[in-house]
Amino acid sequence: MLIRSLDPKSDHTLVTAFFLASADYVQLERGGPPDASVTDDYFTDAPPGCDPAESLRLGLFDPDFIGLAELSFGYPAPEDAYIGLLMIAPMSRGSGAGARLLHHLQDQARNRACALIHLGVLQANPRGRAFWEREGFTLSVPNRPVTIGQKTQIAHRLTKLL
Repeated sequence: MLIRSLDPKSDHTLVTAFFLASADYVQLERGGPPDASVTDDYFTDAPPGCDPAESLRLGLFDPDFIGLAELSFGYPAPEDAYIGLLMIAPMSRGSGAGARLLHHLQDQARNRACALIHLGVLQANPRGRAFWEREGFTLSVPNRPVTIGQKTQIAHRLTKLL
C-alpha cells in the first residue's frame, strides 16, 4: 500500500471520483449526494484555529485509490491533532485499509509532537464508531450537534493518547 499527499489541482478529479464512489457515506454525513463542494471542502476545510495549508490530505493506494484522510494540527488544543476525515472506498471497507491509514496518521501526529489525537464520529455511523473504539479511541465529548452540508445531527468527539 502507498500513502501519499493529495494535491488540490492534480488530484481534484481523482478525489471527486472517490467521493462519487463513496456516495453512501457522503449521503449519511451531508444528507445529499456528492457534488463539487464535497471535494472543494476536503481540500480547504480545517478545524477552528487551524491553518488549512498545514493540514495533511492523504490518499491510500493499493494499487487503486481506496482511501483518503485529512489530519489537522492544533485543535482542540495547540499540542493536539484532529482527524477531520478518514474514508475508505466501499469495496475496501473491512480489509484493514482503514487501520493502515489511521496508523500512518498517528505516526504523523507523533512526529509533530502531538499528545492527543481527536476526531468526531456521527451517531448515525455505529460501524465507524466501533472501528475507532477498536483502535483505542474513547469518548471525550458526547452529543455535539453538527451541521454538515444540508444535515444537522449528533456527533461524538473521540480521543486517543499518542
